[in-house]
Amino acid sequence: MAVELLLLLLLCGSTISEMQPIHKSPPGTLDFGFVPVKTYDTHAYYEPGPIGILFSIVHSFLYVVQPNSFPQEVIRKLAQQKFGNIQNDYQKPENVVLTLQLFLSELQAIYYEIGFIICAALGLLFVLLLPLVGLCFCMCRCCDNCGGEMHQRQKKNADCRRGCFATFLFVTSLIISIGVLCAYAANQHLTDQVRGAKHLMYSNFKDLRIFLNDTPGQIDYLVSQYNTTKEKVLSDLNNVGPLLGFRVQEQLGKEVRPALDAALAMAGAIRETKEALENVSVSVEVLQEGTERLHANLTDVKAHLSNTLNDSACSAPQVASTCNMIRNSLHQLNINANYSGLPSVNLQLAKVNDVLKIDLSSLVQKGYTAFNDTPDLVMNQTRNILSDIQNVLESVGSNITSFTKSLPVEKIIADFTMYLSQSEAYVQDYFPVVEQYDFYRWLVCLILCCMVILILVFYYLGLLCGTCGYDRHASPTTRGCVSNTGGNFLMAGVGFSFIFSWVLMIVVVVTFVTGGNVEKLVCEPFEDKTLFKVFDTPYLLNQHWKNYLSGILLKNPDINLTFEKVYSDCKENKGIYTSLHLESLFNINEFLNISMYTEEVSLKIEHININLSGIILLDAPGRQNLLNFSSSGVDGINFAAYLTEINKSITKVDLLSFANDLEARADQLPRGALENALKGHANSIRTIHDQQVIPLEQAMSTLNRSIRLLQKTSSELMEKVKNVINAVNAAQLLINNNASLVIVQETKKYMDMIIGYFEQYVNWVKESVTMDVAACKPIANVIDTAVDIFLCSYVTDSVNTFWFGLGGCSIFLIPAIIFAVKLSKYYRRMDTEDVYDDVETIPMKNMENGNNGYHKEHLYGIHNPVMTSSVEQW
Repeated sequence: MAVELLLLLLLCGSTISEMQPIHKSPPGTLDFGFVPVKTYDTHAYYEPGPIGILFSIVHSFLYVVQPNSFPQEVIRKLAQQKFGNIQNDYQKPENVVLTLQLFLSELQAIYYEIGFIICAALGLLFVLLLPLVGLCFCMCRCCDNCGGEMHQRQKKNADCRRGCFATFLFVTSLIISIGVLCAYAANQHLTDQVRGAKHLMYSNFKDLRIFLNDTPGQIDYLVSQYNTTKEKVLSDLNNVGPLLGFRVQEQLGKEVRPALDAALAMAGAIRETKEALENVSVSVEVLQEGTERLHANLTDVKAHLSNTLNDSACSAPQVASTCNMIRNSLHQLNINANYSGLPSVNLQLAKVNDVLKIDLSSLVQKGYTAFNDTPDLVMNQTRNILSDIQNVLESVGSNITSFTKSLPVEKIIADFTMYLSQSEAYVQDYFPVVEQYDFYRWLVCLILCCMVILILVFYYLGLLCGTCGYDRHASPTTRGCVSNTGGNFLMAGVGFSFIFSWVLMIVVVVTFVTGGNVEKLVCEPFEDKTLFKVFDTPYLLNQHWKNYLSGILLKNPDINLTFEKVYSDCKENKGIYTSLHLESLFNINEFLNISMYTEEVSLKIEHININLSGIILLDAPGRQNLLNFSSSGVDGINFAAYLTEINKSITKVDLLSFANDLEARADQLPRGALENALKGHANSIRTIHDQQVIPLEQAMSTLNRSIRLLQKTSSELMEKVKNVINAVNAAQLLINNNASLVIVQETKKYMDMIIGYFEQYVNWVKESVTMDVAACKPIANVIDTAVDIFLCSYVTDSVNTFWFGLGGCSIFLIPAIIFAVKLSKYYRRMDTEDVYDDVETIPMKNMENGNNGYHKEHLYGIHNPVMTSSVEQW
């Protein structure tokens, strides 16, 4: 039943997640949100608090007792002999090897347990010998031996011995007190944790209910997110024009746009050529007229200047040289360039004007417009398949919904909820019984602690009374009542030590062997997961099953499903689908074959037929217009003649420099009419430069730019025009003949994008089922709660700490008995004592008093006043 629930809860998700993707990389990313996951209340982690220090000490002691690693192979062999049928094989005489292997395994087990065996043997020896020793000690004292004789010999170091025995007994009692406190703390800790386990138990039940109740909602969420995929697919299908049309347009545009750009650039070149030709014609006319006026003005200036230099004033010796220099430079006032011989461009300009009668730019723009209408063409020509694909998508969604509704999830969850409720009710009914028995255990352990406390009370009272009532000046026979009472308390403690110690040690041995082995064989291997490796041993728990867990849950022992993997996956809160390898139970195509629907969608998309032959990039008049431009004769212009004149300066000399130089020479002359006349000529030359030369230079600059533009445009003009026409023809041919191939390629990419949405949905479902849906953290929490927390942390650690403290008390009772017996001799009132007449002749006096070295009081008349008073009162 449990397996059926787990399988059916994830059936829908698993069927989708197992579909093999058709394509590799979806172009877009869909947002499916997050699977609704509630937070579990149980935190399977336990922090013992201050008592954890004692737990650590006990763990260290157990490591000293048992330092060997977990015996996996030994346990495997012993388990195979125990659970399998091979024990019958061991009984066969011919299987000597198997018998020998079993014997070796048993020896290895004994070697592993040697520490526990030795400690248990010592404990049993303690149990057997201590009562026997106590009995012999009691009988020996009754015979006035073993310290039973009420006589104390006088010794020089009596005070030192008494102090040492008291100190040793006190220290030993403190150690025993610490031990009994540890035992009591462990006993109380176990009771407190058992009482607190009720909340932890209910928390696990609550998490299991959440686990069961939320799983159907998670599956419904996975199914509902198919609508996200469907809506995205429908949205892209409704936008097939912008999507597929733009894709086709983008691919065709790699050749179409450059061709149209080149044609448009050529149209711009025609307009620029016209402007350049007009500029050349105007500039040449301006230059020709300007140079004629400039030549006439320069001739006049030169004549006037020559007349001035012929004046008699220039014949003076001090100015003759200056006048001669000026006269020699007059030939520089002349025109340098001759623009009258430049060829005319009016013929070319007329032909270009004829070409411009047809607006090539508008023709190219029409081509652009027709090409940019590709998305609309695609939209209009694909309307017929949208409804078919939408019907397919609706069919897929209805199939998914109907399939999930057909699963008996609610019934199975109801059955498991009822089973869970019954289990919870059973625990609620019997947990008080557990608490009651735990109270009995607590009471028994408290009684054991009280036994030790009773002994300690006698020892502490004996030490207190003996120490406080002891009188150094009193003789052994005259010691006070308090001191004597202290000695009696010590002997009472000794007596109860003999009575209780063996009982305590029996409890210690039993709990030590049990708790120690549980810690070493269960808790530690559970923590490092080696215990799961033992359970995962093939053919261990069932000789016919390779994997026991898969055989129990999935009815297929060949599936590699291990305890360790399931526990680790649930510990990481992975989905139960992944943890239990449920994919091995389903054939996806039998339940929900998404690939069939995507294939149908693909076929319908592949049948898209788009005709782009109506797109005309450049009609025949446009092409003829380009050819006419190439034959306009622009390339026949004599650019060399133009460039030769353009490279010349307008005048042979810079008129500003000539005027400045003339004025400077005039300044060298004496002041007078000659100087003023020369300066007037200099100003005239400057005026000519400003009013005539500068405009001519501007016209020459325009001519230069235009000629160079025409030269650049006309360079291989015929070849350029042919290239433009060929590019347009090739692009038109691509649209008319080869567009179908481009459309098929782009349709395939578009189909990949549409199918990619399904893939994203499938991958998301797979990831969600793997990590989020029915996350089995509660199952790992139940195991951790039962084993790690309750068994190991609550019970085993507490039990181990209890026997550790109680065992320490039992062991230290032995030295406490010895010290108490020795010390009581110094506190109790003796019947006889040593009496010496002369300290220097002690041996002589001893001889006189008898063989025992002391005398009786009634022989010498020395009476004990305390004894006398006691007798009189009696």
